[in-house]
Amino acid sequence: MSKSSDTIKLEPSWRAHLLPEFEQPYMKALKVFLQQQKQAGKIIYPPGSEYFNAFNLTPFEQVKVVILGQDPYHGPNQAHGLCFSVRKGVPFPPSLRNIFKEIQDDLGLPIPSHGCLNHWAEQGVLLLNSVLTVEQSKAAAHQGQGWEQFTDAVIRELNEKREGIVFMLWGSYAQKKGQFINVKKHCVLKSPHPSPLSSHRGFFGCKHFSQANAYLKSRKLAPVDWSVPD
Repeated sequence: MSKSSDTIKLEPSWRAHLLPEFEQPYMKALKVFLQQQKQAGKIIYPPGSEYFNAFNLTPFEQVKVVILGQDPYHGPNQAHGLCFSVRKGVPFPPSLRNIFKEIQDDLGLPIPSHGCLNHWAEQGVLLLNSVLTVEQSKAAAHQGQGWEQFTDAVIRELNEKREGIVFMLWGSYAQKKGQFINVKKHCVLKSPHPSPLSSHRGFFGCKHFSQANAYLKSRKLAPVDWSVPD
C-alpha cells in the first residue's frame, strides 16, 4: 500500500473495496488537480474532510438504497458530501424541495424544517454524487477530472458484490451512469429528474419511496424512514 493511500479518510468497509482505485493514474491526477485548484485560491465545495461523507455515513454492507446525483451544490454552506442534501439552516434548493413534495404525496410525511439528509444516510441510503467536488459558483467545474470513473467503480462494486439494493435513477444522466446495473439482482427505479425543469414530466407521482420500502420489505429488510427529523 502506498503512503498516499494510507492517508485516505474513508470508512473501513468502503476502503477495502475501493483502495485499488486510489492507486490508479486517474485518481492520482485528480488529487493533483484538486491541489492545484486550492493553490490557485479557488474555493471548493464540500470541504476536503467531507468529500467522502456519503461513504462514511453509509458503510458498504449497510447500503439498502442508492440515490444518484450529479454534482455538489456550488453555493456557500450548501454541500456536505451527500447528494441533494444541504446543511441545516440552508434554504432548500429546488430539486430537494420537489423531492420532499413527492415524499409528502407518496407517504404523507410533512415537509421537513431542514434539508440535511443524514438520517437517510444512517439508515443505509447512499446519497452518491457522480462528481464529488465543485468550484464555488461554477456548476460542473470538476466534471471530467476523474471523479466519474471513481463513482462508476462504487456502483460496480455494489452491483457485483451485493444484491437486493434499490437504485433510484432520476434523469438521463443518472440513468446512463447506472445502465449496467443488473436488474435481476437489484431493484432499479427510473424517473425524470426532480429539477423544476423536468419534475412535472413524471418525477411527481413516481412513488419511488413507497416502492423502495415495498421492495425492502419483500426481502425481509427494514424499510427506510423517509422523514427528516428536527
